[in-house]
Amino acid sequence: MTTHLEAGEDRTTETSAVVNTASTAQLAFEPPDLQLPERDRRTWMLFDDWCATHDESALPASPELLARFLSAHLAAPATQRRRISVINAAHHRHGFPPPGRSDSIRAALDATHRARRGDLAARAGEVITRLPETGWPAGLFARRDAMILTLAATGLTYTQIAALRICDVTADPVGDALHVDAVDRVRAVTPQGLVAAGSSPTRVHRRWMEVLGFADRYFSTHMLATCMDTGDGSELAGHDGRIDPADQRPLLTPIDRWGHTPLTAAPLTARAVADITAAHLSGQAPRHIRPPLLRSPENNNSATQSDAIESLGDDYYEHGIAARKHAHHTLGGVTSVLDEIEDRADRLLAELLELIEDPR
Repeated sequence: MTTHLEAGEDRTTETSAVVNTASTAQLAFEPPDLQLPERDRRTWMLFDDWCATHDESALPASPELLARFLSAHLAAPATQRRRISVINAAHHRHGFPPPGRSDSIRAALDATHRARRGDLAARAGEVITRLPETGWPAGLFARRDAMILTLAATGLTYTQIAALRICDVTADPVGDALHVDAVDRVRAVTPQGLVAAGSSPTRVHRRWMEVLGFADRYFSTHMLATCMDTGDGSELAGHDGRIDPADQRPLLTPIDRWGHTPLTAAPLTARAVADITAAHLSGQAPRHIRPPLLRSPENNNSATQSDAIESLGDDYYEHGIAARKHAHHTLGGVTSVLDEIEDRADRLLAELLELIEDPR
């Protein structure tokens, strides 16, 4: 009985070996591009053609050969990782060790990523130092765009930057760096390349918080424009203290050509963050010139509206609250008066209907 079981086990093993051998042989005769998804075939064909040009075998390929291929076809880190994944998948399907899992390939990718981040930080830092410190609305756009460029230098995606809230960014004045907690538990720190280029991440963050703090205290774009247009760059100092570090409102907001921000806090879109970053890094950012003031048709002279507007005092809001209280007390009986008028109108209408129905 024991001999029979052992014989059965031997036959099963032999059958499995035959099936596995047949499967391996079938994979060997199928081209790798036919076994890959449609979206990955072009990547494999690029690698296969490059190997054929250099008289090298694409399957299997050594890590050194893959490194040479990546060096010959420079691209963004995400694109290179995608290529490595496709090449690894083709090797795995044919039973060969994936060349992209070697330490040399990982080190090369990390080095390339660090080099790109360093270059981006240097370029972003130079752009930030050239942004205007004063003026309206150029100074307002400069403070927000400097914050966007600083965050872009961390390597975060535009989608992650657009989703940041005020509470997600913490300033480290000792190390002159910003610590960012993005979505999906992704953490980033501003690189020292920004400081080396002459830009201070903590100062950029503080100046943008001053704008948000001023907007919380004074709900007037005109007041903000007056301060920034006549100031020396320090006119909003101290207003950053009005911002709660745990505030969950969006960090970056849209700004229209007149300097207005949304009444209800709304975040920038990822597309807007990408466009602003690309415009600054390419040297094609708009100048944000002050829009022309609208003149009254009845008085179309050279005098501007700002000449006739007096600056608001510190007790501006107190006067407004007092005026509203006075109006509340004065108009408190309006509702009852209107109700009485409505009742009288109903009685007159009823009497009129009686006259019409009974002419006697």
